Amino acid sequence: MTEDEKLHEEAEEIRATTAKESPEVAEHDHVAELEEQLAEANSKALYAAAEIQNVRRRLEQEKQQASVYAQAGFARDMLAIKDHLERALVAVSDELRGDKVASQFLAGIEATARELESVFAKNGVSRIKSVGEKLDPNRHQAMMEIPTDQAVPGVIVEEMQAGYVLGERLLRPALVGVAKKPD
Repeated sequence: MTEDEKLHEEAEEIRATTAKESPEVAEHDHVAELEEQLAEANSKALYAAAEIQNVRRRLEQEKQQASVYAQAGFARDMLAIKDHLERALVAVSDELRGDKVASQFLAGIEATARELESVFAKNGVSRIKSVGEKLDPNRHQAMMEIPTDQAVPGVIVEEMQAGYVLGERLLRPALVGVAKKPD
């Protein structure tokens, strides 16, 4: 035991003896003990409050993510309908567009496609820009390489199927053809 520890121990013994004979010292020790307990209780209360705040934030994030996941699933399902409408409109010949009855029917399909596009935009679903962009494996899926001198290798020159995002979340990658040097 070091000299400081011995002195400290002796001081504690003298204090304990004195405290028995003096009620003021005993009261002071009791108050000090109560203050220490109060400080400990305050510390525990602060930790509990911080933990509650952390749980509240985590639950709010989970709630928001669950909402986005649910919305993403629905939006992904609606993309198939959008694709079918676009394919139907592309498949219509100029001759059929000239027919009065068919043109009225086509106007309804075009209005439906525009309304679906508007609903997507209102809900944060947007089309991924592809043609002319550098291939981004996080947003594009290369389906083929196209030999060409018209574009830099690695740049998208053809889009087979549009890709979409919901905010920053990928709903579906764009299926694309990428330029490569000709053989």
